Amino acid sequence: MAAKRTTNKRYSDEFKADAVALLRRSGRPIAEVARELGITDTSLGSWARDAARNDTPEQVAAAAQEAKDVARLRKRVRELEQEIEILKRFTAYWVRSEGQQ
Repeated sequence: MAAKRTTNKRYSDEFKADAVALLRRSGRPIAEVARELGITDTSLGSWARDAARNDTPEQVAAAAQEAKDVARLRKRVRELEQEIEILKRFTAYWVRSEGQQ
């Protein structure tokens, strides 16, 4: 049986900071972002925890506000998607009823 070869990749501080910034901005789960970047979720989680420890109170407040904004905007997107579906149904109904006259 062949021995399993493991590699210990080293990532630059800039890559780590960019990965954590992407994680924070995206609002997506760590595993999803890590998969997209081709890294392990353990590494990304560790980098995010390290970055959080070094955040200033202003950065923490800004991140909390950004999270609130993202939640508000996602809710608004859901509302608009529902409105679009209602308008599509109404348009289809209206077209059918106009054709019957």
